[in-house]
Amino acid sequence: MTKGTRGLVVAGALVACYKGRLVFVPPATRGAAAAGAVVALGAAPVYADAIGDAAKKLSTAAYPFLKDVDWGSTLSLTKPGSASAAEYMKAVGTAIDMGASMDPKLLKAGVEAHHKAIGSGSGKACSQADFEAINAALGRMIASVPESKTMAVYDAFNSVMSPDVPPYLMSTVKQGDAQAAYSALMDFKDVVKANPISPASASAPGNAQIDAAAGKLSAAAYPFLKGIDWSSDLALTNPGSASPKAVLAAIDKALVMGAAMDSGALQEAARAHVQAIGSVDARGVTTQADFAAINAGLGKAIASVPTAKVMDVYNGFAKVVDAQVPNYLMRTVNAGDARAAYAAFLDFKDVVKASR
Repeated sequence: MTKGTRGLVVAGALVACYKGRLVFVPPATRGAAAAGAVVALGAAPVYADAIGDAAKKLSTAAYPFLKDVDWGSTLSLTKPGSASAAEYMKAVGTAIDMGASMDPKLLKAGVEAHHKAIGSGSGKACSQADFEAINAALGRMIASVPESKTMAVYDAFNSVMSPDVPPYLMSTVKQGDAQAAYSALMDFKDVVKANPISPASASAPGNAQIDAAAGKLSAAAYPFLKGIDWSSDLALTNPGSASPKAVLAAIDKALVMGAAMDSGALQEAARAHVQAIGSVDARGVTTQADFAAINAGLGKAIASVPTAKVMDVYNGFAKVVDAQVPNYLMRTVNAGDARAAYAAFLDFKDVVKASR
């Protein structure tokens, strides 16, 4: 992949706006972006700064490119290469690590900017004002982490994407608009790099009840976890026939829920995932202790939001996942292990609900 085509991948990633799907971002990247966004916390700050000014210039230059994109395409629900599930998981891990290191308030501002853009459109490109708000928020988020973490994400996803993707995507838009967007992005990148932001810290909340319940759930569900084929590409496959717009609506529910979560709990859950990804064995299975840490972090994060927001996410994804998926997945594991995990999960759910 040439320097120019690699740059277009980055340009697309930053320039793409959620109004039907992220066309220039592969599915795993979208999942990673969702994972980083879920770390969003605190109150959204208001800025009049160099990054905000640069975002305005970027958005003006790149908006024609944004309007060229076919936002009704299902390409974003297609695996963009032949990398293994383990390689995608490692790439996602770098994005989660980056998100967990970002300033909590800036992350929340980024989530809210995406939520507003999703809600104001009709399956097409979002407004230029919403696009500018997204770019400004992303710039500040990126400015709040070390450059090494940003490059780790870029390098990881660059390694799993087919070199055929950038040229193909270029063929679907006006080349002049894409090149103008890329040039503006390079200017924006320089401003972001020149204006680092020191991130605030967040303390994870203590909750002995959830910690204990997470330990019980993890012990009961670990046989089920070990029975899963973690080398499968199913996680990179469209789980139904829902349109990109419908899938985006479900993702939006998750963003709203994430933005409302306690900052410390979100960071705890994110860092537990990074630790677990780093400890997987040759079969892709993490340790029981790391599994318990993930469950504890998720339990605390979920306990920090109203039940209605949790159910919005559940119902949103239930609409876009084919009804045959659960039955198919059950056939791929030991049914007894799955039932034991489910029973333990219901007990865990009750503890989390009681802690709300």
